Amino acid sequence: MGKQYWKPGNMLYPVPVVMVSLGREGEKPNIITVAWCGTVNSDKPMLSISVRKSRYSYDILQETRDFVVNLVNKELAYAADFCGVRSGRDTDKFGEMKLTPLPSVHVKAPGIAQSPVNIECKVTQIIPLGSHDMFLAEVVGVTVDDEYMDEKGKFHLDRAGLLAYSHGEYYELGRKIGKFGYSVQKRGGSGKQNNNKKG
Repeated sequence: MGKQYWKPGNMLYPVPVVMVSLGREGEKPNIITVAWCGTVNSDKPMLSISVRKSRYSYDILQETRDFVVNLVNKELAYAADFCGVRSGRDTDKFGEMKLTPLPSVHVKAPGIAQSPVNIECKVTQIIPLGSHDMFLAEVVGVTVDDEYMDEKGKFHLDRAGLLAYSHGEYYELGRKIGKFGYSVQKRGGSGKQNNNKKG
C-alpha cells in the first residue's frame, strides 16, 4: 500500500456543519456558517468556534460575547450554504432563508427554530491564532426539538439527518456501525469479553 506525503494542512475531516446565530442590540440578528467548531471540555461544558477577523460577525461576537450554535440537518443544508457565502453586512439571512429566530433563555442571541438542537454559549476567551481567532465559550443552555423525543423521554438525534462537511462538500450522516465501548462489550450469550484494553 502506497502513501503520499503532503505539506501541512487541515485534513481533519469530516467536521460538523453548524450555523452560528448572533445579534447586536438595534440590529437584525445574523447567521454565520462555521466549519471550525468543536468540543473542548465536558465539565464545565465548553466548545469553540473559529472566525476570521474579516467576517461581519467577528465584531458582533467580540462585542456581545454570546452566540448560539445550531446543528444543521439535511432540511437546512441550502440555508447553511447560503449563510456561509453571503455577508450579513448586506443580507438579512433569517429573512432570505425564511428562518425563525428562537428566543434564547441564557443569552441575548437568538437560536434558529428550524434547527434540531440549539446550544447557547457565552464567550470566555478569544485566542488569536493567525488566519482565525478562536472563541472559547461555555455552554449555558441547550434546546432540543420535540420531534426527536420518544415516549420514554429519550432524544434520538440520529433521526435528524445531521450534516458533515468534508473538503468543500456536504454529507448526510449514514448508518450506525457501533457504539462507544462495543469493542469490549460481552458478545451474545457466550459471556466472553475482550479485556485487552490499551490506553
